[in-house]
Amino acid sequence: MDPERNARPAIELETIEAAPVPEAATQELVRMRDGVRLATDVYVPDGAGPWPVVLVRLPYDKDGRYTFMPALAPHVTRRGYAFVVQDVRGKFRSDGETRPFVHEMDDGYDTLDWISVQPWAGPVGMFGDSYYGFTQWAAVASGHPALRAIVPRVTSAQLGRWLSGGAQPLYGAQYLAECWADTRMHTWPIDWSRRPLVEVFDEGFAAIGQRSQGFDRAVRGAKDGDADPYPPGAHPFDRLAIPVLHCVGWFDNISPEHMRDYTRLVADPRLAPLQYLIADATDHENYQLADTPVPQHLDHDVDEEALERMIPGYLGPALDFFDVVLAGTGDGEALPRVRWRLGADEWRTSAAWPPPESRELRLMLGDAPAAAGGEEGGVLAMGVDEPSVVEWVHDPDDLVPSTVVDPFAFLHEFPDERAVEGRPDVLTFTGRPLIEPLDLAGPVRVLLRVGSSAPSMHVHVKLVDVAPDGRALMLLRGQGAVATPGDDATAVTLDLGHTGYRLEPGHRLRLHVASSDFPLYVPHPGTDADPWFATETVANRQRLVCGGPEPSSLTITVVQR
Repeated sequence: MDPERNARPAIELETIEAAPVPEAATQELVRMRDGVRLATDVYVPDGAGPWPVVLVRLPYDKDGRYTFMPALAPHVTRRGYAFVVQDVRGKFRSDGETRPFVHEMDDGYDTLDWISVQPWAGPVGMFGDSYYGFTQWAAVASGHPALRAIVPRVTSAQLGRWLSGGAQPLYGAQYLAECWADTRMHTWPIDWSRRPLVEVFDEGFAAIGQRSQGFDRAVRGAKDGDADPYPPGAHPFDRLAIPVLHCVGWFDNISPEHMRDYTRLVADPRLAPLQYLIADATDHENYQLADTPVPQHLDHDVDEEALERMIPGYLGPALDFFDVVLAGTGDGEALPRVRWRLGADEWRTSAAWPPPESRELRLMLGDAPAAAGGEEGGVLAMGVDEPSVVEWVHDPDDLVPSTVVDPFAFLHEFPDERAVEGRPDVLTFTGRPLIEPLDLAGPVRVLLRVGSSAPSMHVHVKLVDVAPDGRALMLLRGQGAVATPGDDATAVTLDLGHTGYRLEPGHRLRLHVASSDFPLYVPHPGTDADPWFATETVANRQRLVCGGPEPSSLTITVVQR
């Protein structure tokens, strides 16, 4: 036992307890098939029912300020819907074990079953963000006939697998540690220097008095393969037979996963007619690109008037959708198949995504030796024929620092990437200033030819908008692992997700390439040890090859002007 570790002072633990049940709600304790009871708030409109129902199942306190469900309730009931909000199993006022993802399919079915026999209830639609977007997919997998539509926001049907594979998001592990140790939510100062990394949250667990099963399961999953929340034959995409309104944010850290869900579904002829998409220039916490830098009077997390101003844009599209597909009172002809915002500019509609008028544009990475030489770096251009190579050192004891503290509220910070661009272990490739606007509308991917002296390597890339004054703002990021890079160049393709964004005249595109982004992502130790359990590190040399017959490249999707 380390005596210095035992001598550390107790950490300051901040805990969120369950807020009082609002007077407008009736709390029910809904019995699940195994006897566990889930705390459920019911809000109903004035007058006689039954009414169509909007159901939300979440782990963040159904009555708390963070998800502002009591503030949403009057907007929902005034539109003629009953509003049902439930604490999932093991969270806040609900009974049962605190373990994410595991019980949501069965609990979703049982909750829908309870709603379906209530005298005030008609057909049910589900709504919500992130984890309470995942609970919608779990309910679809359950196959309950009362569920007629869903509106998953900033989420993925595979959300439980976000710590699988390489270059894992450490902020995902932090979420599991802080939100899934017990019924409450906690935050505490984290010593990111602690090794092995698997112990980095142990001080918090000790202060709480309980470990997070979700964190422990995810770390085992990263090593052994995570358990699937859906049993064989019950994946929600296989059982999907109801309309879906996908709501994504171009700056949301989970947007790539959500857009993979969407593109997979629209590629299926059976499921494509059920898919609708709304894509806004927002992040995971619904901060708007147009509001950056976010002043306090526009910060809906702390300002009540700002919250009320935000709610119509946040909730309104879902209610419009439910009016058509759930209540039958809306104009289906006026419901766009795709509605998307071009940066902070105007909304557009399209019959498909990417828009039919879009095309791919491939830019080559060139002049590789200059890429490690400062902000400007190498070249990003239409054609680069000359082969070139750049090498850099990945030092696990001097990692590239993350520029943003909270990736879920990325636009609240919207950091300047120049903070890391001068580092010799951050390669940059920059295009020429634009003469006319360039509209990005669709997927972005990067092909890199890389090598390493290490047994494996991580690769992190960022797509950046460089303003004439030099300010560099990240638009998209991507990351991955190369299992056996070797000394020769190994091709790796990284999916950066989708965007809708206008680059103005005078602006330039820039691509970052690095081997770390800490503490947002689990760092590579430079050895063949599991990064979670490694205690020793080794610096190693990485290399990137540009030009030649299979050139490193950036492929963007643009709208033809």
